[in-house]
Amino acid sequence: MSVEVAEKTGSAPARRTRAGRELIYRHPLFIRLSHWLTVLCIAILLMSGLQIFNAHASLYWGNTGNEGDPAIFSIFAEEQLEGPPIGWLRIGSTTINTTGWLGVFNDYDGFPSGRAFPYWITLPKSQNLAEGRRWHFFFAWLFVLNGLAYLLYGMVARHFKRDILPTRTDFKRVGRVILDHLTFKRARGEEAKRYNVIQKLTYIVVIFVLLPMMIITGLTMSPGMDAAAPWLPELFGGRQSARTFHFISASLIVLFVIIHVAKVFITGVLNEMRSMITGWFAVEPNWPAERYVIYPLITFAILLALSRGMVVGPGYLDALVLLGVAIFSTIVGSVAAWLVNRSAAKAKERAAREKGTKP
Repeated sequence: MSVEVAEKTGSAPARRTRAGRELIYRHPLFIRLSHWLTVLCIAILLMSGLQIFNAHASLYWGNTGNEGDPAIFSIFAEEQLEGPPIGWLRIGSTTINTTGWLGVFNDYDGFPSGRAFPYWITLPKSQNLAEGRRWHFFFAWLFVLNGLAYLLYGMVARHFKRDILPTRTDFKRVGRVILDHLTFKRARGEEAKRYNVIQKLTYIVVIFVLLPMMIITGLTMSPGMDAAAPWLPELFGGRQSARTFHFISASLIVLFVIIHVAKVFITGVLNEMRSMITGWFAVEPNWPAERYVIYPLITFAILLALSRGMVVGPGYLDALVLLGVAIFSTIVGSVAAWLVNRSAAKAKERAAREKGTKP
């Protein structure tokens, strides 16, 4: 999730793509390696963490959390005298029927399961707490070491001060940046070469608040760590409170990842992926941005109308298919918008050359 813009100096002409877009070296090798290792660690930690959570799918406040104690959050299955069980999500005194999503669903063997989270998002897929803990602890330490290396690099290379810390000018543009995000406007020209203020503030919260919170609360749940540092559980109001904070931090990080991936698709998945693999990012010219919103929406509406009335299967499958249609529409619509904008730009260049002026 880390980005570093390494600006090239000198009198050499800017490197460009075949289409004439300016190329900048956006991600140094260390940042790219750290990014992909972070992706791997977060994926394994999420899946193994949900496996661990399934062993006791309730969250409490304080030091104890036993069966019968009042939970502030829980996912459970309720057996029925007649008919299949019902899955429930309870937050405080509010309950939501989540059958087919959480609590009750068809397991990998085809039989109904009463686990909180479905098998396809846990590691391993069968209920195995010991195996899940082994995966979780190994990648947790790998995640910590990677994070420490990133922090050290960020300070030594002045990455945080140069690229992450907002300036006064950034804060003056908060309103405009929020509007651009709400209207899915893509950063172009000089704006695409650096973070906007919302990105900077988000990275600060994730890097310096959420990730340390998740690591410290994870350590707090370790009996050995509590014996060595008895003040840790007291810091969060008890071991069960630390577990609740751990779950909330992880959920917010997952939300950040979802938004991050969505923005990658909106801003151009091929260009963003290339920059995180090779380091080189193509700066989009100042083309009209409206097409990048309208074309995906039109594509999504057409596909939705064509699939109207189709039933795929269980509720969660329908949701996954809908998500797939949305992602596919975004890709197709963005490509179509890029082709139209590129064609219009070339037509403008030809007209300008015929008149003997610059476009």
